[in-house]
Amino acid sequence: MALSKRDVPVPLYHQVKVALLREIEGGRWSAGDQLPTENELSGQFHVSKITVRQALADLAQMGYIRREQGRGTFVQRPPLEEGPRELTSFTGEMRGHGLSASSHVLQQDAIPAPLDVADCLQIPQGTPVLRLRRLRLAEGQPMGLQTSFIPLHLAPGIDRLGFENASLYEILATTYALHAASARESHRAVLVGREDAALLRTAAGSPALAAERLTRLADGRPLEYVQSIMRGDRYKIVLDLSRPGR
Repeated sequence: MALSKRDVPVPLYHQVKVALLREIEGGRWSAGDQLPTENELSGQFHVSKITVRQALADLAQMGYIRREQGRGTFVQRPPLEEGPRELTSFTGEMRGHGLSASSHVLQQDAIPAPLDVADCLQIPQGTPVLRLRRLRLAEGQPMGLQTSFIPLHLAPGIDRLGFENASLYEILATTYALHAASARESHRAVLVGREDAALLRTAAGSPALAAERLTRLADGRPLEYVQSIMRGDRYKIVLDLSRPGR
């Protein structure tokens, strides 16, 4: 792996980063493989360890590698690109990326709807709702945390069903004939709290995408309100933009 000439106006750390990224995307290292040590990379590229460290820090921020204290640096799957898309479940979304989806149910019960949830679902405060909090995984790796709320009068008994390996939307459709027709979703950048970080296997204070989504039936009735925290190194939002009239 050779760098460009040092007299070009491109920082050495950036050249190292691009060279490593090219090797990762070219298949030299697969997800889970360990990269050479900083000393080894420094010797290969004929640059300082500080330069290598900065290149690795950029790749970690981009989500292509993870650095584990005392163990080394490992390649991981690049962040999933998500932009305008069809309304689908997490399971369907992962399936579209060729990944197997699973969930670990953290909380599943029937509760009186809190005021904010009731307002979103357009039901009186205190109306019984399903609260389903799950750790969402792709290929066994944590992607995010999602908490769904569904009015129980729409899906009686849904709070007693199993969701470890089932799609909520598929159960709503097949068991209750409830089909999600439209949704409005908003995103914002947040830092992962300590409790969530332990579940997501990331560092507290790591960047994440927080999302809120309200899903409706074809007749406009709210079906589901969901709050999500998705790992910032596993997800990124991509939008294709164009100027009007062009």
